Amino acid sequence: KYTRLGGTAPKGVLLIGAPGTGKTLLARAIAGEAGVPFFSMSGAEFVEMIVGVGAARVRDLFKQARENAPAIIFIDEIDSIGRARGPMSIGGSSEQEQTLNQILTEMDGFSGREGVIVLAATNQPDVLDKALLRPGRFDRRVVVNLPDKIGRKAILEVHTRKVPLAGDVDLADLAATTPGLSGADLKNLVNEAALLAARRGQDDVRQKDFLDALEKIVLGPERPLLLTHDDRERIAYHEGGHAILGLVVPGADPVHRVTIVPRGQALVVTYQRPQTDRYNYPEAYLRAKIVGMLGGRAAEEIVYGTKTTGAESDIEQATNIARNMVTRWGMSDKLGMVQLASRQNGYLAAGFAGPKPFSEETGRTIDAEVQRIIDECHADAMRLLAARRKELDALVAALLARETLGEQEILEVTGLPPAPELASRPLSEAALAARDRTRS
Repeated sequence: KYTRLGGTAPKGVLLIGAPGTGKTLLARAIAGEAGVPFFSMSGAEFVEMIVGVGAARVRDLFKQARENAPAIIFIDEIDSIGRARGPMSIGGSSEQEQTLNQILTEMDGFSGREGVIVLAATNQPDVLDKALLRPGRFDRRVVVNLPDKIGRKAILEVHTRKVPLAGDVDLADLAATTPGLSGADLKNLVNEAALLAARRGQDDVRQKDFLDALEKIVLGPERPLLLTHDDRERIAYHEGGHAILGLVVPGADPVHRVTIVPRGQALVVTYQRPQTDRYNYPEAYLRAKIVGMLGGRAAEEIVYGTKTTGAESDIEQATNIARNMVTRWGMSDKLGMVQLASRQNGYLAAGFAGPKPFSEETGRTIDAEVQRIIDECHADAMRLLAARRKELDALVAALLARETLGEQEILEVTGLPPAPELASRPLSEAALAARDRTRS
């Protein structure tokens, strides 16, 4: 079909996506649907201590594929052998470079008329050698994203086919509750729910089993820890501060569960989940997240007038968001829309602290702007919690009595409605005129 019109079928397709999104599964499905032989190897299988072995294995793999053409070659985790070459030879890099050179040569050795397609998968596309990505090699790049709500529901339906489900199980609700989870995560969720149901002596898996399994995966398993009454009360106020702000700050993610039972490495947890999958984050939403994160420390200051170490993780996350707002997303009026943070891959940057992409004076301005955002959000948290002290006390009393509260229980105890949505700002006259010109 392609050659009749003078074209050439693509030789290489690179699948890019986060771990667990199904890149390997997709490659196997392609070969199965095409009904052709499938030759699969991991990038790590090519590299050995003896120099030259990897290149020989590449030659053998492509030879087998040609003899059985049409066929598909699949190289998983290609970043282990396809990393960018450099002037330095450290450790096994000589063997890795020889293997990479052989792959480049083999892909140039066939014209696309042999019926051999090379698929490769990676979750680190930014470390790959440019020669691999040039036209004629891996010139087709397919991004395998994390599944959306519809995709998560379909994945859950696949993995629950052999699981006896109770009548109260709602897979659509579970799909809405699990934003950011990959296909592998969802498979693990179903397995954990089945294990929980078996431990509880049930004949089927219920909705509560899925929610408890999700809590275990996201928050960590429960761990026994003996706490004094004063510690439990202070912890309850800390978590209550997060939860109350999750109900009153416009645009905040709904509070799904609050617990003062230690889980994983965390002493306590407030679990908030977005109502829908988010792909774009307004400044007001980011500020709402920071205000909510600082709610625990604010509640301690209001009730006890002192500070503890319990807000360490909250402060770290809030600082990261504020710094990204200033250095990456242009949300500082003083610095404007200037990229001040390097987008270099973390694996490449490890151990090599390069020069900062800004001056010392700009660095001081960045620190001042980050501090300003944190201070403003902390002041908002203090103000909002002081006005909701009665609801905070009621929530703490319920937490001390029950230890864990679900979304509906939190709303009943506090008497507060869910957080209002962020109001959309009206377009300016210039924006309206531009929109009308575009439509016309």
